[in-house]
Amino acid sequence: MILEIVSPEATLFKGEVTSVAVPGVNGEFQMLNNHAPIVSLLVKGNIKINAQNLKIQKEFLSKFNKVNEQTFWLPIQSGTIEMKDNKVIVLAD
Repeated sequence: MILEIVSPEATLFKGEVTSVAVPGVNGEFQMLNNHAPIVSLLVKGNIKINAQNLKIQKEFLSKFNKVNEQTFWLPIQSGTIEMKDNKVIVLAD
């Protein structure tokens, strides 16, 4: 699936991922390939991204925390997420 993370400053990430977990208002939830459509508000926490070959642009790498070669976390204060047609869009603060 495609993940796109957009902040007020720029598009922080856009690429193919295997899963993404986000801090929803009712707790953390994860989306995998072919997940049902969803729209949700996000709260303070970490966006957890898993991918085989994750490529983050150098100018935004400092915003992400590397857990291992396939997992990165992005701390956020709040946001909105939409999953539709195998594409996840996160609008994050």
